[in-house]
Amino acid sequence: MSLTVAALQMVSAPEPARNLASAAALLQQAADQGAMLAVLPEYFAVLGHRDTDKLALREPFGAGPMQDFLASTAQRLGLWIVGGTLPLVADSPAHVRNSTLVFAPDGRCVARYDKIHLFRFERGAERFDEGRTIEPGQTPVQFDVPDANGRPWRVGLSVCYDLRFPELYRAHAQAGAELLLVPSAFTHTTGQAHWDVLLRARAIENLAYVAAPAQGGLHDNGRRTWGHTQIIDPWGSVLGCQPEGEGVVLAALDAQHLREVRSQLPALDHRVL
Repeated sequence: MSLTVAALQMVSAPEPARNLASAAALLQQAADQGAMLAVLPEYFAVLGHRDTDKLALREPFGAGPMQDFLASTAQRLGLWIVGGTLPLVADSPAHVRNSTLVFAPDGRCVARYDKIHLFRFERGAERFDEGRTIEPGQTPVQFDVPDANGRPWRVGLSVCYDLRFPELYRAHAQAGAELLLVPSAFTHTTGQAHWDVLLRARAIENLAYVAAPAQGGLHDNGRRTWGHTQIIDPWGSVLGCQPEGEGVVLAALDAQHLREVRSQLPALDHRVL
């Protein structure tokens, strides 16, 4: 029993229409290659010149061109689609929610996760502070997706900077998660140093598959993202990687392999704290 997953790498631009066209082509490629679940990266629909650009593009939950695109594409391709992140209306008019939306093959939105941990980094001229424009979420979210034989896989949602907070992923594991998703836009600096080791650690410690679609390249706004979109198995082995540029990383997740690894090394059952 397997679930074929596609992690999509993009180099998003400030123009949503351009990004949605790129996403559509990658989703079509994933569907043509047999994917059942396709995951877009963080900021797939827009990566603006300024952090505040996303305020003008925010959508109310349930309506808007970015959400319509995800719903109609899922329905047209008969594909489960995880929409990386897109800006949704927040409680504060000066902020957005950086939200992951999950669409079923019939076009229904079946899950929403608002990024909990907000990135801040300063080194010389390189400075980021997502808290200036993003309102954090508070709640871990999981959803179920069936494989080719109808077996449900429990999937835990996270976004980018969340990767540094293992307690979120342990909460997913305690809720039965077998696949952890990490749509991201890691900076080149932090990605080069920490991306691979953090992804493999989250897979190993939770005995779960990890799919991490990323932004990967030099963007129109001058920002450079690390890329290295990956799918990793519960033993920490990398099943596929796209270093830079747009592309699709595809892997079949094996339920039998998952059971064997968890049986051979039952670390989740040995938790004390």
